[in-house]
Amino acid sequence: MKALVQTQYQLPNQVSFYRGKVRDVYGIADKYLAMVACDRISAFDVVLPEPIPFKGQVLNQIAEHFLGLTKDIVPNWLINSPDPNVSIGHLCKPLPIEMVIRGYLAGHAWREYKSGKRTICGVNMPDGMKENDRFPEPIITPTIKATEGHDEDISREDIFKQGLATEAEYVQLENYTRKLFAFGTEYAAKQGLILVDTKYEFGIKDGEVMLMDEIHTPDSSRYFYADTYVEIQAKDQQQRQLSKEFVRQWLIENGFQGKEGQTAPHMPEEFINLVTSRYIELFEKVTGKQFQKQDYGDVINRVEKNMVEALSKM
Repeated sequence: MKALVQTQYQLPNQVSFYRGKVRDVYGIADKYLAMVACDRISAFDVVLPEPIPFKGQVLNQIAEHFLGLTKDIVPNWLINSPDPNVSIGHLCKPLPIEMVIRGYLAGHAWREYKSGKRTICGVNMPDGMKENDRFPEPIITPTIKATEGHDEDISREDIFKQGLATEAEYVQLENYTRKLFAFGTEYAAKQGLILVDTKYEFGIKDGEVMLMDEIHTPDSSRYFYADTYVEIQAKDQQQRQLSKEFVRQWLIENGFQGKEGQTAPHMPEEFINLVTSRYIELFEKVTGKQFQKQDYGDVINRVEKNMVEALSKM
């Protein structure tokens, strides 16, 4: 199967280009950003050798869906999505903090808990919990981008000490984060899912805090199936989930956790197809919409044509 691995356009009024782990980002006239969601996949902060067909479309269209539904909760950067793999929006000054919120003890939080820690990012976690148990109240565990390697946990107090945000800004970030998570939790429940944890990124435009990047996608969020959650927890088994965690587990089983000296293993075609089907399943399950696979026949030119046309009208 073909995939959109990367792009390298020269767009009208383009002033910058940046290639992230999964997105190619074009700065336009110091006013806008045009983001192409490619089919690259990352785990443990490393881009894996093989792309996942349709993954970029899934991420972009889930983000578009939820940014549209939450714009009355918090203003966001998105202006339009002229192509299934593209979002165009306002250029913001990013706040260097990722707002991670967790309703359940899973993923990184569980790995920390299992190692004996009962505090994460300055937030206490109750004793006696097991993996995937629900927290009494959702906890916020911010991270910051490390200069190299993995994102780093950070406490509210250290955010202030390092001058990463003012207290007023951070209180607003926490408020927005809790409101978005409450919305996402309620929406997921209607779809038969549990929103386990997620992260949000924010920036500043004209003195206003704005939600940036993606929201409630499988790359930024973890979902469990609601109908079997209680039964599976009672049996102390692994939850059925829709997220990228199963890719991380496959990598761990194949000797890779992004540590120094490790090389990411190549994914066999069977596993790549499984990952694609999981992403499509999550799109349909979480949005309630049917996924329409886009034609990859001339995807590079299709994306460029749609971007140029949209930018010419701005």
